[in-house]
Amino acid sequence: MDARSALKIGITQLREAGVPSFTLAAELLLLHAASHDRIWLYAHPEDPLTDQQEKLFLGLLARRIAGEPTQYLTGKQEFWGLEFEVNPAVLIPRPETEHVIEVALDRLALREIRAGRPQKTIGENLRIADIGTGSGCIAIALAKELPLAKFTATDTSRAALQVAARNAARHNLADRIAFVEANVLQAIPANLVGAQQAALQPGKIADPKSPAVANNNPVGEPPIASHQPPLFDLIASNPPYIGRREAPTLAREVRDHEPHAALFGGEEGYELYADLISQAAQHLTPGGILVLELGHESLPAVQPLLEVERWTNVGVTNDLAGIPRVIAAQRT
Repeated sequence: MDARSALKIGITQLREAGVPSFTLAAELLLLHAASHDRIWLYAHPEDPLTDQQEKLFLGLLARRIAGEPTQYLTGKQEFWGLEFEVNPAVLIPRPETEHVIEVALDRLALREIRAGRPQKTIGENLRIADIGTGSGCIAIALAKELPLAKFTATDTSRAALQVAARNAARHNLADRIAFVEANVLQAIPANLVGAQQAALQPGKIADPKSPAVANNNPVGEPPIASHQPPLFDLIASNPPYIGRREAPTLAREVRDHEPHAALFGGEEGYELYADLISQAAQHLTPGGILVLELGHESLPAVQPLLEVERWTNVGVTNDLAGIPRVIAAQRT
């Protein structure tokens, strides 16, 4: 079977099975099975597949028809122009989440302008937290744009943090991102900001309960006491925001394969925002910025949480479909 014939078979099978974006899915699965790029597919459609490549491709088609997401089958997804490893331990990054990056960068630049300083573009002295990091896409995208900033990325899933750490290493950012197994911002030691602390090794995951990390000191050296919460200049998050009552309406690719802990934010979907916003207020510097992705129809429940004295400059950004996608505010 040559590449052209294989692609036709893939498109036909996926179309007849009602798979969304069947042409793109067939291409991606074929390229993955053949270990080639798209240029090869269209420049050399007559190239034959090996028996092993053909068997792998047909197997991937069967799994996609059964509901497995294409991204999990190929093990990768693009976000912010960067390639990320993904697997069932992490949510698949969506294009809509790129609005979080855009808003965060715009807000940081605006804060500098309001302070009468030159627009900051490299992140010097900035400390940034990504809460519920998953694949690490938000922290890594921001780290690429702000090469002097230091990052702390948290998640409750160690398996997700392992994926995120590998993605950071892939993009040569392991020395600037500390990955911490924590629920929201709870239990993060005051000194655990950025990846410069001695207790961490690049690409490793910090357990906040371990003595070395909790004291920000290498094992065997005297502990350093710290009782103040860590403070950040920016906190960004794409929290779980789908209501469990909505589960039956989700595409089976999402409902049956993506991690529920990263999908569902309670029965209604917006229950986690109150705690996240409350903790962010304690962990942001004065003038610090909070940027949150919103779920569909969650704005009426979330916006009032930021319309209190401790927050100012609240703003909402719509996605390309006109849906409120990101809410941002500044700590007073």
